[in-house]
Amino acid sequence: MAAVKRALSLRPGIEAKVPKCAMVMAAGLGKRMRPLTATRPKPMVELAGKPMIDHVFDKLKAAGVEKAVVNVHYLADSLEGHLETVEGIDIAISDEREQLLETGGGLVKALPEISSDPFLSLNSDNFWIDGPADSLRLLARHWDDEKMDALLLLVPHARAYCHAGKGDFHLDRQGRVRRREARKVAPYVFTGIQIVSKRLLEGAPDGKFSTNILWDRAIEQGRLYGTVHQGLWFDVGRPQSITQTEAVLSDE
Repeated sequence: MAAVKRALSLRPGIEAKVPKCAMVMAAGLGKRMRPLTATRPKPMVELAGKPMIDHVFDKLKAAGVEKAVVNVHYLADSLEGHLETVEGIDIAISDEREQLLETGGGLVKALPEISSDPFLSLNSDNFWIDGPADSLRLLARHWDDEKMDALLLLVPHARAYCHAGKGDFHLDRQGRVRRREARKVAPYVFTGIQIVSKRLLEGAPDGKFSTNILWDRAIEQGRLYGTVHQGLWFDVGRPQSITQTEAVLSDE
């Protein structure tokens, strides 16, 4: 852990420049969240008194992000109607009604609307509590455009609430990412939050595909990096996760 902390230490004088545009992934079917998603899209499920996607917008606005591109598919009219009420940030819609394109295909389709390079990419069901620093600004401070195609915000298992997986990634001394090996455990979980260069999308497949394809290429080229979230993170993927997350928040 100490080696990783040294590898991820900030360079003297570096200034946090949070990208002004973010992609918010909101097109999924929300099957694991049923029955709460029977009549509403997953981003509209309420957590701590407001739709989950509104918590994401709160974090984006606090970090100075000016525009969010939101992809829609399941119950898209309902989500679009809500997005029209959001204030303090410009919203653009990437319409996937005809075909759900998964994470990679969704990024490619939204690319014409993404107005900054690099840009933020976040899952709409993310919920996190910042540590000593604003997590999006911390992520931006670690961004190095010369050597990175994407920078993932990772959280240690101990601070990944409601998460039952075996972890996703390891970090080397320089902060480069490698995947968990089959049938083994990795120390870090991907939070669903990353900074992405448009370089990552060059040569991407057409249609429906996962961002994992692009990440694997970046790993091979030594251009996929990670940095460690200093606060708490919640995997709000199932109905019981709502109750569990709100219980933790009530103790904060």
